[in-house]
This record gives sequence, structure tokens and C-alpha cells, in this order.
Amino acid sequence: MESMDPKKYNRVSPLGKRYANSTLYHKRINNLSKMKKINLYIWLVFIVFILGACAEDYLDTRPTADTATSTVFETTENAALAINGLNKMMTTQYLGSQGFNGEGTIKMYFGNYPGNHFYVNLSGWSNVINGNYHDNTSSTYDYYPWYYYYKLIGNANSIIEYIDDAEGAEADRQFIKAQALTHRAYSFLMLAQLYCKRWMDSQNGATDGIVLRTDLSIGDMALSTLAETYKRIYDDLDEAISLYTASGNTREFNYDPDINVAYAIYARAAITRQDYGTAGTMAAKARDGYPLMSNSDYKAGFYTPTTEWIWSSYGAPDETLYYYSYFAYIAYNSNASNVRNYPKCISKELYDKIPGTDIRKEMFLDPEDYSYSSTTGQAGNALKAVAFEKYPDLYSTAKAFAYMQFKIKAEDLPGVGNLNHFRSSEMYLIEAEAAYFSENENGARNALNALIRDSERDPSYECTAAGDNLLEEIKFYRAVELWGEGFDWFDLKRWGDSIDRKSYDDGGNFLSVLAVTYGPADRNEWTWKIPLKETEYNDAINNGSISEE
Repeated sequence: MESMDPKKYNRVSPLGKRYANSTLYHKRINNLSKMKKINLYIWLVFIVFILGACAEDYLDTRPTADTATSTVFETTENAALAINGLNKMMTTQYLGSQGFNGEGTIKMYFGNYPGNHFYVNLSGWSNVINGNYHDNTSSTYDYYPWYYYYKLIGNANSIIEYIDDAEGAEADRQFIKAQALTHRAYSFLMLAQLYCKRWMDSQNGATDGIVLRTDLSIGDMALSTLAETYKRIYDDLDEAISLYTASGNTREFNYDPDINVAYAIYARAAITRQDYGTAGTMAAKARDGYPLMSNSDYKAGFYTPTTEWIWSSYGAPDETLYYYSYFAYIAYNSNASNVRNYPKCISKELYDKIPGTDIRKEMFLDPEDYSYSSTTGQAGNALKAVAFEKYPDLYSTAKAFAYMQFKIKAEDLPGVGNLNHFRSSEMYLIEAEAAYFSENENGARNALNALIRDSERDPSYECTAAGDNLLEEIKFYRAVELWGEGFDWFDLKRWGDSIDRKSYDDGGNFLSVLAVTYGPADRNEWTWKIPLKETEYNDAINNGSISEE
């Protein structure tokens, strides 16, 4: 495939049209030209959003300084900066803990760690990795996603509430409102995946959903049903898509939501809801204009937008959380102790199944005939030398482990990088799965061939599987393609598949304390309970149950 300039995809949407000629664009670019960081002005204006609800009574997600409201939403120019503030919240440190870094924490602690295919030598993290906190309503791990996503929702609600009165062009008001709706829909979806039962166990959506706060009111509010939750997600995205279209505006930066982002969220929501027709349609729309990246781009480190990045969060040396960022926890070349001492590895079982002709197999350290610890996986001197020879940007004091990853790297130390949220690759995989469950096996095979063979990730690949084998092939290539990007646990949950990790003694590469097996009915059915910090303040719900009142 042709290699394209990644800088283009960090700045200009391939669907860019008249936004570049709009008044808002020229006003906004005057501010943005100073930054590969979010303008300080955003923080002066938006500090009430980010810091205002960090106290124990965090349920008050409105801005705490009402006098700031007129300033933030006086003009569409200011409101556009408020959207940038929302974007920045996705890579902000929370709760005074180095581990809670916005969206990166969701990917790492809630998607990667507890899945089947992500190994790290952290026996002390067994409760997190083994899913033991799902029903611990006082645990910070139970609380963090609820807190984080309702922060995003509360601030999106403020934009939605006030943008219609902002001075500026109608097209700009429409575009900004669409962006806020997109953020809110994404946050509702992530909450539903974590705190609600999988759709197949929901009695067609009759089980508990989440608290659907869609305005600036605070106080008691009962849980919705899961069906109502997905209806709200769909409704927000339908409205956003309509407003994006009516505005005629498009984004300037990959970290800004736009219509393709709305389609991508729609596709992920629909596949999670088992609404396969909608999932396939929206996935195809989402990837339109975002061709699959070249093999050279695939091997470049996943820290800067490529042709296929649909939505990401911005990162740069002057916009970093240093040792607290996502990349300081996973990037193989980071000098952070979390990487130097505990490099992240693919499961041996998944690695062994990847064909030797697939370039994605090159993203991991093959132990071949070299020695390494049969307890932890730490490489012996010869294998460590191979790792440093192949990847000389490894930090000098880094340890090497069998099957360690070289897919994700940092652009700068200790952990600088743009954080991807949606890629065209995921959309092809959604199309394949949606086609399979719609009894269109040819469509599923075509989608896999387009992703794997036609992209030249494995030019010898040809999908010929059928029936159950085809479904397993779709699942396998989701695990391979999206490894390390925060999907593993979420995919296993929605499919109703089991966790089955093997120790070295049993042919895997997990520590014995992490080599656990449990099914979809265990660990509170993989459903995080509503945190105590919500139920203590919200009398309309009681420990995750819909109010009887």
C-alpha cells in the first residue's frame, strides 16, 4: 500500500470541505497555531470543568463557577476551545493517582490487563488482572470509570445546554453541538460496557442500564434500562450526524470528533448491542476516507495518526503526563520503571497462532531457541541481546521478556504519544462480525481479506473458513490486530467467552497467580457494580438496582 504523510491525518480530515473557509476556522487557527498543545486559555476558561468536581461529592458534574458560563459560551470561538478542553480531559490525570490518566487507564486497566492475551509480570496486580474488584463498590478501580466518564458527560452537557445562544455562525454552533453529543454518546457507551450486563444476557435490554444525565440537573436519578441506554446513545449520534451534515464544517485535527467519529462510535455501540445491520452500515461509513495504513506505518510505533486513525487524543512533549501517561505504561522504549522492569507481552498462545507470513508477528520478541525464565518469562542474556539488536531504542536499563511487545512505542520520553481510539481496522472487523451474524459469510470473508491480505499485513492470507470456524477466525484476528489497544476484555465480555490463561507449566506464559480460568457467569457476570460514591448520594438507586419508586 502507498505510504501517506501521517502529519496530514493529524491535522486535516480527508473529508475537509468549507470549514477551512469558515470564520470559526480562522479564529480558531489563530489560537491553535501556537500549539501542538491545548492552548492555556482553554485551561483558564475550562478549569471549572476539570477541577470543579474532584471533591467527594463528585456527582455535581456541573461547572462550579456559574460566572464562568457566560465567558465560556459567549461566542462559538470560546465554545470551540471548550471542546478542546473536553478532548484534553481524555488524557488528564485524575484522583491524585499516577495510574489514572484518562482514557489510557480504561485501555490498560480495564481492557488489556484483565483479558486473555496481555501478559505482564505483575503478581501484585492479580486482583485487577483477574477481575476481582467487579463487586467491590468501595474500590477505586470500581469508581474510576464512573467518575471519569461522568466528568466528560457533565461537561458535554454544559456545551449542549449553552451552545445555541453563543454568538457566531449557525454552522459553527451546529458543529460544536455535534462534537459534544459525540463525546457524550461515547461516554455512555463505555459506561454501559463496564457497568451493565452484556446484551445477550439483558432480556432484550430490560436489565439495568446507567444513569442517563443529559442536562445540568443534579441529585437523585434512577438507572435507565439497558435498552434506554442504547436508545440514548443512538439518539445522540443520530442528532450529531444530522448536525455535522447540516453544518458543512469538518475538523482540523484528528483529536477533534467529527462525523466519521460519530459513525465509528455508532458501529461499536451497535456491535455491542448485537444490532448487526446497523453495525455493518456504520462501520463502512466510519472508515470512508481513512484507508488502511501501510506496513511501514504499522511498524512505526502507534504514537502518531496514520491514514486509518479515525479519532485519537493529542500528545506532545509540552502536553504530557510524563511518567503517568499511557505510553509510560506500555511503550517498549519508555524509560519509566513500569516499562523497563515490566515490559508488556502478548500471550504465548496467541503469538504461536499468528502465521509467520503476517507482519504483525514481528511486533513481538520471538524467543525461538533462546533461554528465558520458565516462571516469569524474563529473557536470558542472549535473548536480551537480540531484543536490543532489533530495537536499539530500548532504554539501556530495560529488561527483556519473551514475547514482549514492539508494537507501541513512545515518540518522546518518558511517555509521549498520540493515543488512538478508533481505526479503520476495527471497522473492517466489525463489518466481518456483523456480516457473519447476519448470515452473510461471504461478506465476512471479504472484510477479513480486505483487512489482512489486501493491506499486505499478510499477503498470503485467504479467508476460506465457514460456520463456527469463521467466527473463531474473526475473533482471532480482532485479538491480533487490536492487541494492546484496550479491546481484549470488552470483546470477551460481549461474546460471553471465558478467560483461560495458562502458566508456563501448561503451555502458556502467565504467572501462576494470573493463570486463571473463569466463565461469563463468574465475577458478577463481568459487570462492575455501581460505585458506592454514586449510591450513597443518589437515593433513586440502590447498589446498582433500578429504583422501585
